[in-house]
Amino acid sequence: MASLARLSRKALTSSLSSHRHLLSRALAAEAAVKVTKSSPPPAQSITECPDRVKWDYRGQRQIIPLGQWLPKIAVDAYVAPNVVLAGQVNVLDGSSVWNGAVLRGDLNKITVGFCSNVQEKCVVHAAWSSPTGLPAETMIERFVTVGAYCLLRSCTIEPECIIGQNSILMEGSLVETQSILEAGSVLPPGRRIPTGELWAGNPAKFVRKLTHEETLEIPKLAVAINDLSKEYFNEFLPYSTVYLEVEKLVKSHGISI
Repeated sequence: MASLARLSRKALTSSLSSHRHLLSRALAAEAAVKVTKSSPPPAQSITECPDRVKWDYRGQRQIIPLGQWLPKIAVDAYVAPNVVLAGQVNVLDGSSVWNGAVLRGDLNKITVGFCSNVQEKCVVHAAWSSPTGLPAETMIERFVTVGAYCLLRSCTIEPECIIGQNSILMEGSLVETQSILEAGSVLPPGRRIPTGELWAGNPAKFVRKLTHEETLEIPKLAVAINDLSKEYFNEFLPYSTVYLEVEKLVKSHGISI
């Protein structure tokens, strides 16, 4: 009987100690949860670097193919990042198209010639047909300076001309070589500016003949703007559509890269 009593006391003592251990663990876990809920750990403060550039990734499409027509950009032509080229647009060597310009070649061709420039916020468009029977495409030939905020539609600008800012050239209009159209002028449909003349007004009218020195300065202005565009060009990765022609050539010859 004595041994039986000792065994029962020993079993009771071990059972109580185990229950006490489990109870203490439960109370400790509950206390830890309460502490966590009542006082969350302090958040780490992140200090933003003042030199960090705030990029905006909501970019727009610069090149817009329409059907079989894809805008073409020469390797050394500068086209600003927010310019829109759509459809049959051809930007030739040494030319530049500046910020905010829109060149819509959805109805007919648009060509920006060698060392010419289309400046900020210009809109260049082309109609289905021209009222004069001439080609309805918009042709900007070499060494032409088109000032900011101009509107060009189905017109032809021959080499070495200056189109002043805020000017409008309507369908079928023609600016012959070494001529200047003053700022804010409107050239009506089918109107022609002869070689070596200065025109101005709304509608544009003849003002005077250009001097020999003035005609020599026209291509110099285009070259100066071309030199300026090279400084902007160096800020961007070299970009053109020539790689598409290379891909076609590689595919046609069955060359694997």
